[in-house]
Amino acid sequence: MGRDLLMARELAWRLLIRDISAKYRQSILGIMWAFLPPIIMAAGFTVAKGSGVVNLGTTDLPYPAYVMFSMTLWQTFVEALNGPVQAVSSAKSMLSRINFPREALIVAKLGEVFFNFGIKLVLIILLFIWFKIPVTWSVILAPVALIHLVVLGTFIGLLMAPIAALYQDFAMGITLVTGFWLFITPVVYPVPTGGVFGSIVKFNPVTPLLVTTRELATTGVISDPQGFWIASSIAIVGLLVAWIFYRLAIPYVVERMSS
Repeated sequence: MGRDLLMARELAWRLLIRDISAKYRQSILGIMWAFLPPIIMAAGFTVAKGSGVVNLGTTDLPYPAYVMFSMTLWQTFVEALNGPVQAVSSAKSMLSRINFPREALIVAKLGEVFFNFGIKLVLIILLFIWFKIPVTWSVILAPVALIHLVVLGTFIGLLMAPIAALYQDFAMGITLVTGFWLFITPVVYPVPTGGVFGSIVKFNPVTPLLVTTRELATTGVISDPQGFWIASSIAIVGLLVAWIFYRLAIPYVVERMSS
């Protein structure tokens, strides 16, 4: 597995360049699509909150900055989850005709996730400047928590990729699931402290990883370190298991696609 991962580097790089070029070459707005979802989400919920339509509680950051920053992190998680599924589904013909390290597809998508986050980082920096959010020393640890969030998304996506390649309905269902998942993740509201809904949000594995990334980048005070390490352990161990499953399943997927 390690040898194949190393062998996949050059192909992964070429796939990454190809995918990024195709993505932005065929788009009128280009990189603006990286900024628009969090901005529109923040504008909508800020208006709703200000008019009293919804009561979303008090946040540590100015509310528009809170939503835009959190939405950026959520987008990164969803991209990491969808990456393996999209990579395998779009490379069906290549998988059935060419023998190459299958890890190249996943590594290329991971590269694209971090490239997209690099673009979104411009928005985050502007947020910090516009809203005068103080920066503490803990901001240097925020990328570590972000990587753990990406690992969790990749673990789930890698586990689903072989199945989604065979059954299109499964891939389409991911959009529905992530749409619901967004609303049980503290992206537009602070972490609930009690009740049934609070328990659901607490046991959501994305919650401690996303919240810790946000806290390290802003206040520097981690509210749930235990939850963070539990979710991180699940993500890391799960990624290894999903990688093994992926390697075992892909030959059967290729055989089914070829028949």
